[in-house]
Amino acid sequence: MPAVFVGHGNPMNATADNRWTQAWAAIGSSVPRPRAILVVSAHWYIPLTAVTAMPQPKTIHDFSGFPDELYGVRYPAPGDPALASEIASLLSPLPVTLDARWGLDHGAWSVLKHTYPDADVPVVQLSIDESQPPAFHYDLGKKLAPLRDRGVLVMGSGNVVHNLAYAHFGAATPYDWAVRFDEFIRSALERRDDQALVEYRSAEDGPIAAPDPDHYFPLLYIAGIRQPDDSLRFLTDGIDLRSVSMRAFQVG
Repeated sequence: MPAVFVGHGNPMNATADNRWTQAWAAIGSSVPRPRAILVVSAHWYIPLTAVTAMPQPKTIHDFSGFPDELYGVRYPAPGDPALASEIASLLSPLPVTLDARWGLDHGAWSVLKHTYPDADVPVVQLSIDESQPPAFHYDLGKKLAPLRDRGVLVMGSGNVVHNLAYAHFGAATPYDWAVRFDEFIRSALERRDDQALVEYRSAEDGPIAAPDPDHYFPLLYIAGIRQPDDSLRFLTDGIDLRSVSMRAFQVG
């Protein structure tokens, strides 16, 4: 199986038809049908490593101030407790909590609603341990690589550039620093410069483009899971709201 990183952006993309959601839909029609999907979402950012292990994860509306229609969206994909245990074994000896309370947050379902609209592929989520440095998350991606040979589609869901303090709804012209950092990451991916990806805060625009690591760290899982012979394909790009990168890419 390939692995993908998706810039999910505004939760309203869950119900939108635009070039970004069309690219997400194309993932489902272009890759082999997966046995299951593992999502590393920016929105499960907690001080430990956990994996959802319930048979029927709930749809979590982890946002506020949006139209009522968005709160009515459900994504009733089944879970996969066996896969959760498999992931915990792969990450051993790291302690991994088998979680029965979280579910699918909008970092997962706002994308998967377009990728697999029938919600008929099992989905589990892996948390991002907020207490760990970037290299830890990159290394976890490496440990998850065997899942690709077992029919699991691994998806990182966040944003290369994510600074909501500077976001402007309705504004079209992105900030120069947002464009520069997005291009810096694109170039590092093309050069296979994983050290630059891990040390992103050292980049000129890193501190302003990704002031909080939650939306950037999912990319490191996909960088880590990438194999030496994997191809790299950019699925879509662009800056939304002036300060949110919508870049998505596929490895393998």
